[in-house]
Amino acid sequence: MTKAQIINDIAKKTGMEKVEITATVEAFMKAVKETMVDGENVYLRGFGTFIVKRRAEKTGRNISKNTAVIIPAHYFPTFKPAKEFATEVKKSVVKTKKR
Repeated sequence: MTKAQIINDIAKKTGMEKVEITATVEAFMKAVKETMVDGENVYLRGFGTFIVKRRAEKTGRNISKNTAVIIPAHYFPTFKPAKEFATEVKKSVVKTKKR
């Protein structure tokens, strides 16, 4: 599902204008990004958590040149779904797959 499809779906369900919904969705995404850039996690009860994880420095290999390359430590965003959300998806996907 794309952002445009999400906006259309919310517009149909709420009867609100797409412009208002687009602004709200954009503001939400901006708030999540800014919070995570600041190194903080975003907790949405019943949905999940956007987590900032740290990957340690490690040594990699450049196979074509046969040399060692240092990959510096860095941070990356992840998403961990809430338990009830993950359970609901598991049940619905199983139903869909059986058809």
